[in-house]
Amino acid sequence: MATDISLRPADSARIDDDRGSVRPISPATGPAARLRRLIGIREELLAWAPEERTRYTWYGAIVLNTALVGALSMALALGSFRSDLPLPAVLAVAAVWFWVVLVMDSWLVSSTHGAGVKKWSLGLRLVLSVLLGLFIAEPILFQIFDKEIRQEIAVGNDQKVADYRGMLVACNPTDGASTAGREECRRYQLKVAGSPAELSRQIASNTSRTTDLQTQVKTLNDTLKDKMGTEQRLCGRNNWIWRGGGLDVTITCERARADSSSYRRTSKVGVYEKQLAALRAEGQTLQGKKDKAADTYQPLLQQAINSKTRERAADLDTDGILTRAHGLREVAGSDGFALFLTIVLHLLLVSFDALPVLAKFMSGSTMYDTLLGARFEATRRLHTEELQVRHECARMEHEAQRHHVELDTNDRMQTLEHRYRTAQAERTVRERAELDARMERILGARGLHA
Repeated sequence: MATDISLRPADSARIDDDRGSVRPISPATGPAARLRRLIGIREELLAWAPEERTRYTWYGAIVLNTALVGALSMALALGSFRSDLPLPAVLAVAAVWFWVVLVMDSWLVSSTHGAGVKKWSLGLRLVLSVLLGLFIAEPILFQIFDKEIRQEIAVGNDQKVADYRGMLVACNPTDGASTAGREECRRYQLKVAGSPAELSRQIASNTSRTTDLQTQVKTLNDTLKDKMGTEQRLCGRNNWIWRGGGLDVTITCERARADSSSYRRTSKVGVYEKQLAALRAEGQTLQGKKDKAADTYQPLLQQAINSKTRERAADLDTDGILTRAHGLREVAGSDGFALFLTIVLHLLLVSFDALPVLAKFMSGSTMYDTLLGARFEATRRLHTEELQVRHECARMEHEAQRHHVELDTNDRMQTLEHRYRTAQAERTVRERAELDARMERILGARGLHA
């Protein structure tokens, strides 16, 4: 019969057998859903567009990979710049940085969902992603060019040490001559005992003092010699006189003798002669030191130069972040291919670190964004309508309260008016009764008089 004839082929499926055509489908669970949750995807809304699940799953994987690369970069940076840190501390800091990068990228991506996201807002998020990518990329580049950077740093430090030693040698000559007057040598002066130039200056000073003192002693001795000559002349036997029964010197002789003795005492010629002898002995000692200084000063100077050179070499940094950055710049600037490779790696790593936001630019608006935008719009409308309903309810409630107050006020006014009229009537009755009583008393008084 006609009713037994099937209208569809036997091997065809029922229309509702394709569960993908049913909207919404059941929300997904498992690792893929957790990856999507990293970027703020709501599974109950994505259930209306299940075709977008794969896209957003890989989107979440991109964010997770960026955070992992950031943690690796931080671990490499700490291992390179702070080699004294223990491994647990490095891993702890890397874990914290992983969380920071994951949170920032998750916020950047989740804030781009929806149809209402502006291009300038995505541009600002891209700038922030690029800055974060630059911070993450540098330690990785340091590790990629680690050998070349270390070689460049070593060569640069050797050159700095050689230049420093050259300035020490140029500013501290072996003859001990002073270079303090040279502007470029002010920072490279060495103080070494036994310098021939210093000994020459001491000998010159000693010679000058000896000459001055010798002139002074000679002048004093000449004056003393004149006084002694005067004393000998005046006290000679030819000038004796007869006194007290015998020959004796004259008063002039005694005065000359006292004058020479006084001058010998007050002029301190003996003290000056001893000082002159000491200066001459010191001059001989300094001359002996100067003769030996040529053999002893040069080794001492060489030791001082070597010591300062070792201190300079020890003070030079080899693992600091600024030093390594300078080394990377020198490596890139010294070779065209190295510069090209550095630029390419920079762009590659920055692009990878900024990929969460770049993916949004490249993918454009999706069905999920449309649904989320519609959800936002519906939520906004519902909220507006809810506010309107609440406003209307509040207005009606206020109207009811006002009407109730008006009725209550009217009742209270009528009650007050009734009480007032009742009191007025009672007062009128009392006044009438009082007037009647007074009238009766007056009439009674008049009857008695009659």
